[in-house]
Amino acid sequence: MKRARIVLLAADGRSTRSIAKEVGVQPRIVSLWRHRYADHGLEGLQDKPRPGKQPIYTKTTDKRILKLLDKPPPQGFARWTGPLLAEALGDVDVQYVWRFLRSHKIDLVARKSWCESNDPNFTAKAADVVGLYVAPPAKAIVLCVDEKPSIQALERAQGYLKLPNGRALTGQSHDYKRHGTTTLFAALEVATGKIIATHSKRRRRVEFLDFMNSVTAAFPNRKLHVILDNLNTHKKNEDWLKAHPNVQFHFTPTSASWLNQVEVWFSILQGQSLSGTSFTSLKQLQEHIDAYVNAYNDRAEPFVWTKKKVRQRRFKGRRITQL
Repeated sequence: MKRARIVLLAADGRSTRSIAKEVGVQPRIVSLWRHRYADHGLEGLQDKPRPGKQPIYTKTTDKRILKLLDKPPPQGFARWTGPLLAEALGDVDVQYVWRFLRSHKIDLVARKSWCESNDPNFTAKAADVVGLYVAPPAKAIVLCVDEKPSIQALERAQGYLKLPNGRALTGQSHDYKRHGTTTLFAALEVATGKIIATHSKRRRRVEFLDFMNSVTAAFPNRKLHVILDNLNTHKKNEDWLKAHPNVQFHFTPTSASWLNQVEVWFSILQGQSLSGTSFTSLKQLQEHIDAYVNAYNDRAEPFVWTKKKVRQRRFKGRRITQL
């Protein structure tokens, strides 16, 4: 734009200094473009090719890096690293490898996990469960039920460790003593987020049905829709269901227990109540969990289902490398 203004003002007979002042450039710049236009016309206003250093790495280099990532890492290594990639390429600096990985948002350490369901009725079952979350039947209670087995009562040495430099660290020893295990049966009320939980030594069918008896007693004369996973003890309970006509079981698809909201609560329980704790007896562990359940119910809120679509996504057409 400035070059065109310089030429047009020069055509009006303006001096170099007056043009430079109006356009806002140095007089030598005005002189340059006046002479370029006089010698070459409009083509003289275009940039000339500028010689520069040829890039060392090109798109071919990028393709080589991606192709190498598709191959197994060197023998004895679990995954590729920047130095390993640079060494395998032979002529690419490791810093360029790191820059390329960052620009393409490739993380060599982080790993994604997935669970592919082979249930032929995945869509129907998932829609049934999600439908209970987003549009529960009128005057009915929707519950998510499952169990967390073999919670260990571990006693760990805890306290402060004083270092030679005078600094004190707090933590726990890696050594521990076992005091038994408990299986926690839990039912999450979808509408309120509150939990009903009981402890059991085992997770057999008889313990499951005993827990369901306590759940039905907590909601007398109410229609209950119970979401369960495909554990064998949850199935083949037709006799119990006949004796409890107000209860209907809904099963998540195979390998899709993540659809059960009580699994989310078990994760919260592990993170907020169980991780990093120490117990001197099984009774202490059970009382600790019961206290957490009571505290959680005082501030419980329902989970909000935010997934817009639930569908089975096959791996067809996707590249999966098996090592």
